Order: sequence, then structure tokens, then C-alpha cells
Amino acid sequence: MNSGVTQMFREAAQAPARVRDQLAANEGAVKVLTERLRRRPPRAVTTLGRGSSDNAATYARYLIETRLGVMTASSSPSVSSVYEASTEMNGTLCLVISQSGRSPDLLAAAQAHAAAGALVVALVNDEDSPLAARADVTLPLMAGPETSVAATKSFITGLSAIAQLVAYWSEDQALLAAVSGLPEQLEAAWALDWSAAIRPLCTAEHLYVVARGVGFAIAQEAALKFKETCGLHAEAFSSAEIRHGPMALIGPSFPVLAFTQEDQTGEGVEAAVAAFTRQGAQVIQVGGARADGITPLPTAPAHPALEPIGQIQTFYRFADQLARARGFDPDRPSHLAKVTETI
Repeated sequence: MNSGVTQMFREAAQAPARVRDQLAANEGAVKVLTERLRRRPPRAVTTLGRGSSDNAATYARYLIETRLGVMTASSSPSVSSVYEASTEMNGTLCLVISQSGRSPDLLAAAQAHAAAGALVVALVNDEDSPLAARADVTLPLMAGPETSVAATKSFITGLSAIAQLVAYWSEDQALLAAVSGLPEQLEAAWALDWSAAIRPLCTAEHLYVVARGVGFAIAQEAALKFKETCGLHAEAFSSAEIRHGPMALIGPSFPVLAFTQEDQTGEGVEAAVAAFTRQGAQVIQVGGARADGITPLPTAPAHPALEPIGQIQTFYRFADQLARARGFDPDRPSHLAKVTETI
């Protein structure tokens, strides 16, 4: 196990500065793109991504559908790369999210979407990648080099790029103002202490990560990072979906981490948390109201659409801490490589 500061910790700590640079550098290109989207609104949006990038795509789906009313769905790369099937995409927008921009299946899918009539926009960290070269529009993530196997700052810059795109596209002045303050929100989030959750999770073998709405993306991301860095089997569920079967496993030996944000989903998550505690589960809750029987964790105040971005920033610091408490080195996860070249 690495006894010093890990590369994962160092890279996650860079997120506020990287987001600040990204928002400034991409503003002009985002304005041009969103003016185009308002002139010729896409009939639908598709997303392409793997791993953390696909989790970022979940955030895009909720934000685009709730703020713009445009149907958004994840597209399976294997439709193009394995089945070699084509789908009619004329008049659609395709958002391809990738750290490396080099995975063969994403490249094949992006090319197929373009050939079928979609406007392909790449949110990619490597500006010299094949994906950047093939896209109609490229919005660089500008996370800088990311050598840790577990993506952190590239995920956060993916979320910030999506938030900036939707804020300008929707012309939502409150969201635009909040996006401009996102670097400061991330700095505040990085300073928060979640060590109270170390004890209940240090010896856990399984847990659920629960959220709803725009927060569901970070539940997916947190579950992935628990597996990657902590050797902990974690699954993400919507606070509504968990009642359809998965609820049966929750109990004293099956903890739950719940993310809340101050929007219309808050009441549903709170109700689920109350149900978990009635079943005797150890519940760790990020944000929301304080209640008996839970371990509360603080969250940085923010616009509800951006609150999950700060929460996942704090989570990365916590995941690094938990991994080491469990005897794992988050910089050396078993059987994983930085660039996964899926066909």
C-alpha cells in the first residue's frame, strides 16, 4: 500500500483549477455551439461513454431532459462496433464523453452516428486523440494529464462541461451564474471531512449507493470507485428503483450511502433513508435533513443542479482515505488499466 500521498488524491485535488481553466477556455465555443442548437434544435440527444464517462452521461441525460425537455438516451457502442448495425440519427445531437478518446468501440460508434446524420460533439481530455479529430465539435475537458487508473478530475471536468453546455443552451441565468462559481464550490467541497463514514465502511463487504435525479450519476460513479479503489462491492440504485427487489438485502450487515440534493428528489431520498433505518441498516447520508440512526456527512451549498458535482469531489477524497483504511492502494487497483480498448 502507498504510504504517502496517492496520485489519485493529487489529481482529484486539481479539479477546481482544471474546471476554472476549462470554463474560461471553452466559453466561446460553447456559445457558438448552443446558438446553433437553438437555431436548429435536435429532435433527440444520444450519449456515448464507458465507465466514469458513461456515468457523466447519466448526468447529461437528467440535466438536458429537465432543463431543455429534449429526449436523451445512452447509445450502446456495440450496436456499431460489434453488430455493425446502423440507426437513423438525422437531426440528433450525439455527445461522446471520453478521457482518452481512443477506445475503438467509441470511435466506431461516433463515426456511425456521424454517418447516420448526427451532430457529434466530443467532450474529451486528449485534444490530439482520434475522437477529437473525428468529431464535428470538440469541447476539451482540460483536466490535464491523468495517470491514476481511477478517473477523478476528468470525471468532474466532464460534469462541468455538461453543466456549462446546458446552462448556455437553456439560457438559464441562475444556472449560468452558478456554473461560473463552480471552482469555488469544488474548493469548499474538497475541504469537507467525511471521516465519520470510515468506521461503518471499513469492514463492509457490500453496500448500496442511492440517489435520484441529477444525483444518480454520482451514485453510479461512487459505486464504481468503491469497487475500483476499496475492494468493496457496491451497486447504485435510484431511491425509487431500490424498492423493487433490492430492498430485501438491506439490514444490519448491508450499509447504504445516500446522496441528496435540494430539489424535487429530496423528499423521495429522505423517505428511502427512513425505510433503510427501519430495517436496521447503517445509513450514511450526504446532505439532506438530519435524523436519528444515520451518519450525516456535510455537503457544500450549491445550485441543486450542481450540488452533485461538489459531492463527488468530496467523495474522491473520502474514497482515497477509505481505500487505505481497508488496506488497498487506490493507485494500483487489481486487474485494471488506464485506457480500456474495448472493441
